[in-house]
Amino acid sequence: MSEGIQLGKDALYVDHYDAELLVPIPRSESRAKVFGATLPFMGKDIWTSYELSWLSKSGKPQVAIAEFEFPYDSQNIIESKSFKYYLNSFNQTFFDSMEEVRQTLIRDLSQAAGGDVSVDVQNLSSDHQIYVLPGTCVDNLNVNVNQYTPNPELLTSGRRTVEKKQLFSHLLKSNCPVTGQPDWATVWIEYSGTEIIPESFLAYVISYRQHQDFHENCVESMFKDIMRQCQPSTLSVYARYTRRGGLDINPFRTNAREEVPVKRLARQ
Repeated sequence: MSEGIQLGKDALYVDHYDAELLVPIPRSESRAKVFGATLPFMGKDIWTSYELSWLSKSGKPQVAIAEFEFPYDSQNIIESKSFKYYLNSFNQTFFDSMEEVRQTLIRDLSQAAGGDVSVDVQNLSSDHQIYVLPGTCVDNLNVNVNQYTPNPELLTSGRRTVEKKQLFSHLLKSNCPVTGQPDWATVWIEYSGTEIIPESFLAYVISYRQHQDFHENCVESMFKDIMRQCQPSTLSVYARYTRRGGLDINPFRTNAREEVPVKRLARQ
């Protein structure tokens, strides 16, 4: 793990622009333990900042919501606390326009991530819709739970074949690998092939409750486990995590689907 990681450390609040605050973490550190040279998925990591602010040339504060899309094959993820510090460094910085802010974000984040990051900055008068996920929520199913660390053997398949089945649960909880703080999320899957028993999917999701890892790694582990255990012909896994420090992180991994189904759920 990067020596510059900021999670769990006290740091001075910086409110003037400083791109050096960003701390990249190589994706290879976790993927080397799970995947071979060829990744079995595509996708993206969608981050949303609800606390972006800067000063206009006249000194008037500006506020906006920003959405960032990091490609799944970028060299690095960005350590989340360093990302928050970096965004806070805009607070007392003068910019000519919202577009200058956007271009600055694109440049700095693409360099830190080692890949092309897209950025959308919107004012608060824009339509920021709350969505409902498609598919079946499994949370009300009756399951006996006694495992709270990830166990792919909880996943079971039925006999019938289904086409484009969608399941989701609001009960995903994992924990920060550095601070131990809880990370809450809704996780959604879409698959085709042999039916995944919904109760087994729910039990598997709950088994992450005491697991410590970054959001991106959790979703990639879920993708790997479902593929190996249930062998669907197509699979997409998407988690919408609740925000901490004004940022949410929403990883999406797929071998079939081009775009995420929805953005911003009720808890976000």
